[in-house]
Amino acid sequence: MARKPETPSTGPDRKSQQGETPETQPFQEAGTGILRVTNFASPIAGTLNKISAGLRRGLFGMPLASAEESAQRLPKSKALPILASDNISSSAYATENLTRVLAFAGAGATSLTMPISFALVAVVAIVATSFTQVIRAYPGGGGSYEASRENLGTTAGLISASCLLIDYVLTVAVSIAAGVAAVTSALPELYDHRVLLALVAITMLTVANLRGVRESGALFSVPTYIYLLAIFGLIGISVFRLATGTMPEYTPPPDWLEGGGQALTLLLVLRAFSAGAVALTGVEAVADGLPMLKRPEARNGIIVLFMMAGLFSIIFLGLGFLTTQIGLVPDPEERQTLVSQLATLSVGRGWFHVVVQGATAMLLFLAANTAFVGFPRISLVLARDRFMPNQFAFRGRRLSLATGIGVVGVMAALLIVVYQGSVSSLIPLYTVGVFIAFTLAQVGLVIHWRRSREKGRRFALALNAFGAFVTCTVAIEVVITKFTQGAWIIVLLIPLLSLLMRSINRHYRLLGRQLRLDTRSAVRRFAHPQMAIVPIADLNKPVIEALAYARSMSPDVRAVHVSDDLSQVNALRDRWEQMVPDVPLVIIESPYRDWTGPLLRYIQVLSQRSPNSPVTVVVPEFVPKHWWEYFLHSQSALRLKMALLSKPNIVVVDIPYQLRA
Repeated sequence: MARKPETPSTGPDRKSQQGETPETQPFQEAGTGILRVTNFASPIAGTLNKISAGLRRGLFGMPLASAEESAQRLPKSKALPILASDNISSSAYATENLTRVLAFAGAGATSLTMPISFALVAVVAIVATSFTQVIRAYPGGGGSYEASRENLGTTAGLISASCLLIDYVLTVAVSIAAGVAAVTSALPELYDHRVLLALVAITMLTVANLRGVRESGALFSVPTYIYLLAIFGLIGISVFRLATGTMPEYTPPPDWLEGGGQALTLLLVLRAFSAGAVALTGVEAVADGLPMLKRPEARNGIIVLFMMAGLFSIIFLGLGFLTTQIGLVPDPEERQTLVSQLATLSVGRGWFHVVVQGATAMLLFLAANTAFVGFPRISLVLARDRFMPNQFAFRGRRLSLATGIGVVGVMAALLIVVYQGSVSSLIPLYTVGVFIAFTLAQVGLVIHWRRSREKGRRFALALNAFGAFVTCTVAIEVVITKFTQGAWIIVLLIPLLSLLMRSINRHYRLLGRQLRLDTRSAVRRFAHPQMAIVPIADLNKPVIEALAYARSMSPDVRAVHVSDDLSQVNALRDRWEQMVPDVPLVIIESPYRDWTGPLLRYIQVLSQRSPNSPVTVVVPEFVPKHWWEYFLHSQSALRLKMALLSKPNIVVVDIPYQLRA
């Protein structure tokens, strides 16, 4: 009969000795033979550790138990700013991007801004409507990846996932860069520090997301709704002033129109359309983040999706209408955004201008947060399918997907540094992958509905078929028009990332086959007693402790000393014969002053002589009292252990010797 494990903190004597109360016990009994860890299971010792633990609690909060995950789910009012801010915020720069391309043909060509805006809103409506079918078919999240993989195969699924992962990283970079541009438009003296401002914003978003979904939702809700009020207010005031004839006359600086000598061709119009296609980024975030929503996830997700598409369309068309009517021209140096120009013209550079720019900057910063949600969620699904490292499925102290959050933050920061925080330089890389993922998802759903027997499947099939045609057309157009501007990088990265994920999956499958037990497996018994090797640099207390442990586990123990000067070995041999006469000491001369190499070679030779029994290497190692003392030592024991771990038929045992202050 199995013994019931003893809880380390049970018993009145133990409590009184350690000063523990029921609230501070490290373990709680959760059933027969089961101990549940509490927040106090990890003792904190040392000043540095206490400071580190305090900083973690201050930055990220107290740890949350897995059972608290359901309480972290979001209502629609908080899910909207988290999942929809990317799409809504693109209205702040999508109009400027397409107008910037049209301006190459002169100020008169910007009159096409409104027709192109209507076309883009129509595409948004089609994609959003067809994505409701993704939500209904795959309410567990995964979005385009799940729809593609299940219906079109693993290759299509990995291409779709690669597109989304790349696009999420670009979402952070573009949104943060655009947010900084909004700040520097209101405060031009900060323009030269835009890269630093962007890196600070990414760091703050990373920390906020590591604190957990619910806390970040509460933090980000207010700025989103302030932006909606401010931008709707600006559009309303501007339309009123146009209608009443009180709008001031707009005259752009002459140097802004110097590059307007290009002919207005179909290719230029298509380039403007693809530049404005950033308006569709973020549509997939709702389908990817469904597990974050309160139940019923699918219904709530569809409501959030339509709210997002509706709010974006109104703002985008409003800004496009005002840009066309006033004749606004984008600043070629990106010192003044189009929204800032409109606010300056309509309400002046007073407090409302500051509110509009501040709210726009805040929303653009929060738009990057959509990627901090979407990237880790896709990574989680891929990790569960063994296409990404297991670390991406790990939930942090606050139930956040810490690895995915950290990776997207670091990658976006690198892009900001490489492209110096320029929105116009980053835009050509943007949206290329997202339309490929959209297309694969829609085609996958067409196959899904053909196999299905659900009610309404014919309408759903027709809807997704039309959506696939539209997104495929846009994908081809975007790739062609942006290819030479930098999109070729993304086109190259997508298959490379897909191949990398296949390699990861191959590794996990091979590992699984090698580690799997069958019904004939039994506990292995070695034919011969194992040999124990104790590497030594000198005869001291850590070596004596290691020898004592080695002799307790094996009758065949030998110590090995590597030296580059045999004249200094005699003193060690004399002391050894006096204090440890029953353990043979092997001296290895190394005239080339290499310590680790000869020792590894000697151990390998012994291992090859007894292939049916492992060689155990018992490594004595002293542990300094203070962290800074590690830098005063060579860490040769650590290097030896790392080298031995990759060698077959060798077991490594570490004997730490704690140094006192």
